[in-house]
Amino acid sequence: MKLGKYIAACLLTVLVLTACGAKEESGRVQVEFFQNKPEAKGSFDALIEKFNSSQSEIKVVQVNPPDAETVLKTRVVKNDIPDIIGMGATDTYSLLAQSGIFMNLTDNPLLSQVDETYVQMLKDVAGMDEVTGIPYSTNANGVMYNTEIFKELGLSVPKTWDELLATAQKAKEAGKIPFYLTYKDDWQTVLPFNALASNLEGIEFYMERREGTVTFADKYQEIAEKQLALMDYGHGDNFGKNYADGNREFARGESAMYIQGTWAIPEIRKANPDAPIGFFPLPTGNNPEENKLISGVDTLLAISEDSKHKEEAQQFIQFLLEPENSKQYITEQTLFSTVEGVTQDDPAVAELLPYLERGQVIDFADHYIPAAVQLNSVIQSFLQNRDIDGYLKKLDTEWDKVADRR
Repeated sequence: MKLGKYIAACLLTVLVLTACGAKEESGRVQVEFFQNKPEAKGSFDALIEKFNSSQSEIKVVQVNPPDAETVLKTRVVKNDIPDIIGMGATDTYSLLAQSGIFMNLTDNPLLSQVDETYVQMLKDVAGMDEVTGIPYSTNANGVMYNTEIFKELGLSVPKTWDELLATAQKAKEAGKIPFYLTYKDDWQTVLPFNALASNLEGIEFYMERREGTVTFADKYQEIAEKQLALMDYGHGDNFGKNYADGNREFARGESAMYIQGTWAIPEIRKANPDAPIGFFPLPTGNNPEENKLISGVDTLLAISEDSKHKEEAQQFIQFLLEPENSKQYITEQTLFSTVEGVTQDDPAVAELLPYLERGQVIDFADHYIPAAVQLNSVIQSFLQNRDIDGYLKKLDTEWDKVADRR
């Protein structure tokens, strides 16, 4: 026993000395940057290397595990919260923000550099007046189209719901797949839902649903009908193809249109660097002026309230917000910047820019739906069984279950 204790003590001494030596050798404050996008790891690695090389006081280390949101929740429970958290403005963010684990940034100078539209989105998603994140990059959800197929068939970009279906019908009659649907992955079924729900009923619906003054059964009939209408223009194996299949096949010119997010463009170009991509907002009604682009916060940057390195964390976020660095990130990721004056120059998304410039945007509906509702699987099941009443009842039932537990 004495020998064991002696060995343990020696080992502890070695570890302490090694740790101290490493700390002295680096001479830097280490800041952990935890973010949830695997496809963005390389882009952030490059920016982190640039930041670390630009000064000698702070060393930022990126952590990007598989299933990052689950890992983050586990770490929160263990009170092991990263210094900086990069994540989407989703229900998970809302729950964490309400729990008080993030630093209050309401009056922070960092916020003055970003678009107020997306700051308000964070407030709405969290249901709080306090701001606990810096919107860094945004994305968009709409309809990609093959510009060569459109030219070949003499098709114009649809501006209304009726024009969208007419365009799909013309493509179908010409022997082309109108929409390449990828509903083997249940999260893909939410993309049309987001456009329809946000545009036709608005985000205000969710504020009222939280208060119990409206229901999905009352308000979502038209949305459900239009979700089903799009199913008539798929490819015959809508539930047998996944996201990767869709990116590859659209890149090969297998469909005229592809209901998707801007995040898919880099993946499509991996299959075909010269893919002829155009992009328009999914029109949900017949008044073009009322149709808004679905655009939300792709990555926000939050700081742990318990971090011992808040000042250093803010210095890194300030670095990321610098126009040159923001531009580098959105160019590589085909996203949009929240920083004033930083533009996305990719021609594939040129048709979306006027909507962003006018502020003719609205957030993703699913950002307001608790994860426990299991929206993805509920929609996937509905599109298979086509039971509108059952679908809307299920949404109401699951929402109420979650509300009762919160």
